[in-house]
Amino acid sequence: MSCLTLRSRPKAPQKLNIMPRSKEIQEQMRTKVIEIYRSGKGYKAISKALGLQRTTVRAIIHKWQQHGTVVNLPRSGPPTKMTPRAQRRLIREVTKDPRTTSKELQASLASVTVSVHDSTIRKRLGRNCLHGRFPRRKPLLSKKNIWARLNFAKKHLNDCQDFWENTLWTDETKVELFGRQMSRYIWRRSNTAFQTKNIIPTVKYGGGSVMVWGCLAASGTGRLAVINGTMNSTVYQNILKENVRPSVHQLKLKPSWVLQQDNDPELTSKSTSEWLKNNKMKTLEWPSQSPDLNPVEMLWHDLKKEVHARKPSNKAELQQFCKDEWPKFLQFAVKDP
Repeated sequence: MSCLTLRSRPKAPQKLNIMPRSKEIQEQMRTKVIEIYRSGKGYKAISKALGLQRTTVRAIIHKWQQHGTVVNLPRSGPPTKMTPRAQRRLIREVTKDPRTTSKELQASLASVTVSVHDSTIRKRLGRNCLHGRFPRRKPLLSKKNIWARLNFAKKHLNDCQDFWENTLWTDETKVELFGRQMSRYIWRRSNTAFQTKNIIPTVKYGGGSVMVWGCLAASGTGRLAVINGTMNSTVYQNILKENVRPSVHQLKLKPSWVLQQDNDPELTSKSTSEWLKNNKMKTLEWPSQSPDLNPVEMLWHDLKKEVHARKPSNKAELQQFCKDEWPKFLQFAVKDP
């Protein structure tokens, strides 16, 4: 007779409400572990109550017993490759030549046996308040230009506010149909760089352009004129004839108003000078290479931005959008301090 051995069915393991492992246990939870532990509970009871691994509970309590705290302590890591001497070298080089690239700095450090990634260099410079920025663009000035600008500043240093409030500033600019595309980022997936939605189309010579002349005063923007053809003395005088006095009237300038213009040949020619004299228009003596002193220059960027946002498709629309957007700019009211 064969013997049958009966074995009892193994019990299914009990499911514990265990919290899945995360990157780090929050400080509030670690504090709760210590509170329960100090009330007399053991590792098993704390683990079950809070849904933590028993080993986690033990590590938290052990750390508390050793250091008297549950907050994160400074972590040890590999020694830094960037020595104080190397850091001083970096700061010295970028202070001497701000145009030095991080790759060039990396090569400079490698020459003194300090091997670090270029991103490390950028971070270390950032900690020393040296950040990568796009440089401002300014006109190239000769010594003659510098002296002229300095003399201009000295001459008008003590001019009253009323003088500047009654100055009519003028300038010309070219607005391209597509314009210069400013640096910008897009969100895209890998291998989609050349999809239509992810590219910025370019056209030779901006796809066509218009030249415009504009003016403003402290009280706001005056007229904007489209320049047809090439700017010369005759064209410029016609622009002045049709736009200056109406702008002066519109902006309510005083009879002592002054016209500002730059030193382009067609603006300072003999015939233009005579025309200004005959029409009793007093001009502001202006130093060469000084577009940055003219407030109209600041508005051209904003005008082009607004015009291109409307996406003109031809030169006629480009001209109309320029005329539409120019009067919309905020008033330049100058208030007493």
